[in-house]
Amino acid sequence: MITLIYGGSGSGKSAFAEDLVCKAKYSKRYYLATMAAYDKESEKRIERHRKLRLGKSFETLEYPTDIVKAIPMVDADSVVLLECMSNLVANEMFSSDVPVPFEQCAGKIFEDVKKLEECAEELVIVTNNIFEDGVSYDEGTKEYMRALGLVNSWLASKADSIYEVVVGIGIRL
Repeated sequence: MITLIYGGSGSGKSAFAEDLVCKAKYSKRYYLATMAAYDKESEKRIERHRKLRLGKSFETLEYPTDIVKAIPMVDADSVVLLECMSNLVANEMFSSDVPVPFEQCAGKIFEDVKKLEECAEELVIVTNNIFEDGVSYDEGTKEYMRALGLVNSWLASKADSIYEVVVGIGIRL
């Protein structure tokens, strides 16, 4: 089962997703963190997220790419919170000197998510809405946006439930 949590930056989607997962009745809760520490700012964000998870009974798995590597650690009667798809897409696309084409990047993520979904009872995925600012971007950023848009659309088509989070309020679509 897939639950998709969608919202803009700072919308409260991560806290909403964590609360949703904490209310679920599974023997294990996994937090599959995808943010990579590239600089001091990202290191601070990762540390802040770790502190926010304290006391919530999450087992944290950190995989900025290749999320299928987490599968051997996931029990069947569990819920996995994948936080966040936008980081995963960026990491998969830009992890080498030459960016991965958006279709190839999205295809890899589709396959990885399918495999991850098979190993847990529920998969809760947080993703970003980055498509409404009206700003014109360089070609590399547009390629990333194409990949994330393709992944978000695919996830929405596969999800059993979808929430859009606005000012911390989850609205079931």
